[in-house]
Amino acid sequence: MSETVLPIHSAAQEATIVAALGKRSVVLVGMMGAGKSTIGRRMALRLRLPFVDADNEIEAAAGMSIPDIFEVHGEPHFRDGEARVIARLLDNGPILLATGGGAFMREDTRNRIRDKAISMWLKADADVILRRVRRRADRPLLQNDDPAAVIARLIEARHPFYEQTDITIDSRDVPHDKIVDECVIALHEHLFRPRAASAISEPTGDPLSPIL
Repeated sequence: MSETVLPIHSAAQEATIVAALGKRSVVLVGMMGAGKSTIGRRMALRLRLPFVDADNEIEAAAGMSIPDIFEVHGEPHFRDGEARVIARLLDNGPILLATGGGAFMREDTRNRIRDKAISMWLKADADVILRRVRRRADRPLLQNDDPAAVIARLIEARHPFYEQTDITIDSRDVPHDKIVDECVIALHEHLFRPRAASAISEPTGDPLSPIL
């Protein structure tokens, strides 16, 4: 009798991912327009985790929209509030959290995500980002005459920080479920990759035990 092979996105595989996460969350980072909210919602459904959009939580906490926060209080005030909101959310995991494009630039937030979550970068090219966000009016950093130049500058500044994430996924114009499949597969591989021999002091009996 041949062995039954579970489909890539089987409920059994997703359950093992959630079990391996324990209290840790999955945090999506990346540029505006990379698909963090869209992919995050679908991925959360697959993993049966609560989905939380950090920007929505910031607006709820402040009682005003993000563009208004930028206009009234300025970006530094927004970033301070963003860091506090993300810290609170990570203390109440596990969740699937989509963060704003600049959140991962902050060292204390990166450290907190490293300690309490698995981080995943949805990496999108500049032309993809521009095409997705050019018609939206809720991007304070793009309210100028040359959004393409702004995106290029942001990519140059932010990518070195995004590269510090645990997992990188290429966000491109393909069906959303394909990206979600890739995210789930990559998350499973990250959690269950074989440990390096030098990192094992005693035999564990399970070379694919989850990395905690």
